[in-house]
Amino acid sequence: MKGVVFYREIRAGVIEQTDEGYTFQYDKEYLKRENTKPISQTLPLRNEEYSSKVLFPFFDGLIPEGWLLDVAIETWKIDSRDRMRLLLKVCRDCVGAVKVLQENEE
Repeated sequence: MKGVVFYREIRAGVIEQTDEGYTFQYDKEYLKRENTKPISQTLPLRNEEYSSKVLFPFFDGLIPEGWLLDVAIETWKIDSRDRMRLLLKVCRDCVGAVKVLQENEE
């Protein structure tokens, strides 16, 4: 399962859930842009792919909590432990500069 990450409406990279966990990689074109900013201080700009056994805390923090999470779970019938699916559903229109779209929605 893949998501395309946008920073201020500019395609910044791709997050993917794999059998081993999660990966995030900045797009090469994004890295070439003048005055490019990282999407998070915990994910500084670099050419190499990031990998993690769990969803990166920055992305997990984009998923709502409390009653808003309950609404999302009920609306889309998603298991609360399926963090990637929740990220792709609820972070299409996040508050802030970052949004995540399912790969085929961009």
